Amino acid sequence: MSSILFENVNVLSCNGESPFSGEVLIEGDRIVALAHYPEHVSRSDAQRIDGAGATLMPGLIEPHAHLSFTNVSNSTQLGEIPPEDHTLMTAQNALVILDHGFTACVSAASAKPRLDVAVRNFINMGAIPGPRLLAASPELTVTGGLGDARLAHLYRENFGLICDGVEDFRRTARWMCREGVDTVKINISGDDAVPAAKARETVMIDAEVEAVCEVARQRNKRIAAHTRSADSVKMALRHGVDIIYHCDFADDEALDMLEAAKDHVFTGPAIGLVVNRLNNLRGDNSVQGQISLSRLMPLYEATCRVHQEMRRRGIRIVVGGDYGFAATPQGTNARDLEHFVTHFGFSASEALQAATRTGGEIMMRGHELGQVRPGFLADLLLVDGDPLQDVRVLQDRKRLAMIMKAGVRYVPCEGAPHVRRLHGSHFTIDRVAP
Repeated sequence: MSSILFENVNVLSCNGESPFSGEVLIEGDRIVALAHYPEHVSRSDAQRIDGAGATLMPGLIEPHAHLSFTNVSNSTQLGEIPPEDHTLMTAQNALVILDHGFTACVSAASAKPRLDVAVRNFINMGAIPGPRLLAASPELTVTGGLGDARLAHLYRENFGLICDGVEDFRRTARWMCREGVDTVKINISGDDAVPAAKARETVMIDAEVEAVCEVARQRNKRIAAHTRSADSVKMALRHGVDIIYHCDFADDEALDMLEAAKDHVFTGPAIGLVVNRLNNLRGDNSVQGQISLSRLMPLYEATCRVHQEMRRRGIRIVVGGDYGFAATPQGTNARDLEHFVTHFGFSASEALQAATRTGGEIMMRGHELGQVRPGFLADLLLVDGDPLQDVRVLQDRKRLAMIMKAGVRYVPCEGAPHVRRLHGSHFTIDRVAP
């Protein structure tokens, strides 16, 4: 079994404890030993990597991934991509996100059936590089809901599977389970980008949500939901939805219900798309620009208010979400850590834990993923800088001196400008100028 010893590293375990200078020994795909300097772990015949004081931390985890979203400016463009091309583009995005330090992803929806499933399967076989991936269905939606791009005179595909009525939702959920998804996604609320169903509106009915949840539970699958309205959050909680995204307009009752369920429910705001679109509107005094601003500002303000309160109540909040649009390109997902600090009042340590330890929990592997601890999987980043001092360092791909998944080093690693072989099996990193 191959062994790798990281020495002269600043170990950031992402479990809330203070970082320490020391060593970490990897055997196979696991962390087997830690040592605080001046102590050392047994070197035996391990390949040695001199971190030169860099930070060794868990790999980042994206819990609201859309790997099949191809940086489009309009979601209807996703429906225009042939499935063969779309599969290859999804695989390419899996490599992109791994290459930016994300070693695991929970998909929040696939743009077409089986895109996530196929890419997940090939990653698991070792046929293509990519993060650990839990695959999702496309977004099950209603006529006129988020994901329905049809017009009366024109059929247009989008990222949704359109269902109306209990039997339609039940049949589609069974179809998705048959195809091998890990998560069934439903759009319980509307969205302000949808003309016929706004964000504060709840578009599914209880019986439809119940039918999907019943199918998923029978087949040991999880349920994720798009829920911006207060009623949609409460509906999701009543029926046992596992992952509740957005929650922007949650009222006091919804927040109380979330707090009561905080030990088994995950939430994720996906604020990056809203923030980036607001930034793009700066200086835009056009009529359309002002209309967009008037739509986005209330959403932004509600999101900040709700998630600041959710943080105070100890409700589990995960970073990431809705990357894969022109405003949020794949690979820029680490911006969310900065958003959590800037807009939600998280400390850097809290944001990092949301992106690692809580990420391991939403991957259903909290016992072995998302921390630097003996027995945990060796999904690690060697970062030239200190994310506790500035989480933005994780946005700079040049500062990822090494990316490791299951004890295997991925690019950038040996051969990268700031990682060089010294002698034999001993590597070190060169510092990157700020």
